[in-house]
Amino acid sequence: MGEVLNIKLEEVSLNNERTPFGKEMLKHFLFDPDYKNLNQGSFGSFPRVVREKQQQYQRACELRPDPFIRYEHPKLLDESRAALAKVLNAPLSTVVCVPNATTGVNTIIRNIVWNADRKDEVLYFSTAYCSCSNTIDYNSEVHPNLVGSREISLTYPIEDEDLLKMFKDAIKASRASGKRPRLAMFDTVSSLPGVRMPFESLTAICKQEGIFSLIDGAHGIGLLPLDLSALDPDFFTSNTHKWFFVPRGCAVLYVPERNQHLIRSSLPTSDGFVSKTGMASRNPLPPSSKSEFVNTFEFVGTLDNANYLVIPEAIEFREKVCGGEKAIMEYCVHLAKDGGKAAAKILGTSIMDNSTETLTKGCGMVNILLPLEISPTKVHGKNCIDPRNRTVATEWMQETLIADFKTFIPIYLFQEKWWARLSAQIYLELVDFEWAGKALKAICERAGKGEFLKAEKKVKKMGEVVGGGGEHGPRTRPELECKL
Repeated sequence: MGEVLNIKLEEVSLNNERTPFGKEMLKHFLFDPDYKNLNQGSFGSFPRVVREKQQQYQRACELRPDPFIRYEHPKLLDESRAALAKVLNAPLSTVVCVPNATTGVNTIIRNIVWNADRKDEVLYFSTAYCSCSNTIDYNSEVHPNLVGSREISLTYPIEDEDLLKMFKDAIKASRASGKRPRLAMFDTVSSLPGVRMPFESLTAICKQEGIFSLIDGAHGIGLLPLDLSALDPDFFTSNTHKWFFVPRGCAVLYVPERNQHLIRSSLPTSDGFVSKTGMASRNPLPPSSKSEFVNTFEFVGTLDNANYLVIPEAIEFREKVCGGEKAIMEYCVHLAKDGGKAAAKILGTSIMDNSTETLTKGCGMVNILLPLEISPTKVHGKNCIDPRNRTVATEWMQETLIADFKTFIPIYLFQEKWWARLSAQIYLELVDFEWAGKALKAICERAGKGEFLKAEKKVKKMGEVVGGGGEHGPRTRPELECKL
């Protein structure tokens, strides 16, 4: 097998010289020169050198598919897992790769065996990412009357101590109602709004109260310093494609050895699954001496997982070209805060934070209040939007930013106010946030004048032309529909 497995990869050239943060960093990325990427927090981006290595692995797989997938891929995957484990300060045996944090959350929740006494509850916050809160709802739906959920409603800005008190109160309320708080899910940094949560203290409370802690760290590795051995959660997942310069989709799933017996299956169930019946199933892959947990996640059906394999290259880029994790995070934190304040000044508003500034602590994202008001009537000197038009106005603003300004900024309605979330990154500068502030000001003024209503009428009119009517009425083409 030695000759068969001797798949040689070219060395990807990496200029080891430090590149200054800001516009000079753009040469390492693949962005359209006319596009300004202000939303690293949604789908991420990664350097050219990482892309080149990813393509090399894809070519190597196509040259000899079976030898690569069966023999080379597991070894390369172990190298990536080891690199992740080192960054997270976690034992190698506790770290596996999954496509994204949503898969990680689903894997944990769907594997937990709920108690037959029907007392189990899952605790979560109202700001949880929608697919994850949906997973909790689905879990209750497919296990009717077996496991319930308890949402903790947050109003921002909120101090950490108040949030922690609400969490403790929810635990007490669950028990007072005869329930058992079995698992709590919470973020490192929530999505919308993009603010830091006191996940360290929440984890400690879970440990004290005997509740499983599930940390949705979708915004985690590459954004915040993480030490999983010190944090010691029961379950943790984090996207590497958002902030860590790894191609999408790729995430890490951490399960300490004490809890690995609870995670019986990957999603979907893989060839590595070991049935409790004792009946051995035929695994088409070569024998492995790795743990049952690692084997379960090593090969989960046929997918192009070349993105999993370039984690070491992403780390090398971050170390040699960027100067390491601390340098990257410090730059992004300062840029987010200073840039957010600069944009807010242009807009005549403010950023979302609390009195102790913990919502933005160590966080490379910032939420900026937009100068828009919900009102059924016009108010002099204000950009007003009728409450009936909230959704269409929000969609129009996001689409118009793409069409007219060649950028995308998440705009969202939260607590009856419109906010914009900006992501700092090493290829951006303060001037980019000032530009964003001007673009947002222009778009808010246009929305306040009702420009989105003209666009909506145009879409409806075009829909009538191409619709065809029928019993369901006119239909519009997919490309004419507004999407967030």
